[in-house]
Amino acid sequence: MSVMDKLKQMLKGHEDQAGHGVDKAGDFVDGKTQGKYSGQVDTAQDKLKEQMGGTAQQPPEEPPQR
Repeated sequence: MSVMDKLKQMLKGHEDQAGHGVDKAGDFVDGKTQGKYSGQVDTAQDKLKEQMGGTAQQPPEEPPQR
């Protein structure tokens, strides 16, 4: 059993709380790096949330340009 499988098993039923923790950690990293890597941090947050069984926030769709 991989480490990720063990984490998923431990977090079962608490995906929302884990997602908040991932968000908080990402905000901490953004603060320490003064937002320099915010795009990479956001991508990492989304991938972690997907791996934990939660849903990653999708960016809002922009209306088509005319």
